[in-house]
Amino acid sequence: MELLLSGKKAIVTGGTSGLGKAIAMAYVQHGADVAIFGTNEERAMQVVSALEKNKAQDSQKITYVLLDVSKTQDVEKAVKELLDQWKSIDILVNCAGITRDALLMKMSEANWDDVINVNLKSVYNLCHALVRPMMKARYGKIINISSVIGLTGNPGQVNYSASKSGMIGFTKSLAIEVGSRGICVNCIAPGFFKTSMTDALSEQQKSAILSKVPMARLGDPKEIADTALFLASPMSDYITGQTIAVDGGMLA
Repeated sequence: MELLLSGKKAIVTGGTSGLGKAIAMAYVQHGADVAIFGTNEERAMQVVSALEKNKAQDSQKITYVLLDVSKTQDVEKAVKELLDQWKSIDILVNCAGITRDALLMKMSEANWDDVINVNLKSVYNLCHALVRPMMKARYGKIINISSVIGLTGNPGQVNYSASKSGMIGFTKSLAIEVGSRGICVNCIAPGFFKTSMTDALSEQQKSAILSKVPMARLGDPKEIADTALFLASPMSDYITGQTIAVDGGMLA
């Protein structure tokens, strides 16, 4: 198998579970050094162990950093320390995300702030910390994991939808700013996938979701990982500022 990311170095936020974990695994299997950022140490250690077992090359480095990606100074410190060790970061995947669902009339300010800070401010924090070294290297792949909800809206999720829609606008603007320096900035907008979040849904809720999906099934996290692998690889070197919906046809 050709290793698409041999020698590359990647940060994956939200890499301790779900889509982030699947992306980290795909990158490791294709030769990248990977650092996962998250807040759950137990899960992080389990993921690192799994990544170590799936390395394509013995020389690959796998690590995790425990931090809240919504905290600007903590992110800056973590990125600086990683750059000191690895000398460069080639790939950034912003996958950290939370939900705090409620109708707007019942939504607290705290639930608004939490979602915006974790889902959107974290993208600013990581990109702000890495864009200068990427520009100096004249290379970088930034992949922001948005959502189809950022394109369609959803009742009870004005905070989540705003954060994911904001991520798309952020991606377009940053792509224009840094394109001449060899940096590609793209979004993936997942539909509904098999994760711990969808596992908790009732059969009735799952049926309601699948009625909106022409392919009549939930996505597998590997299908997002494959898209993120493509966007991180040389195959996508002339693609930037785009939002790719991976949704089984929901937005068709």
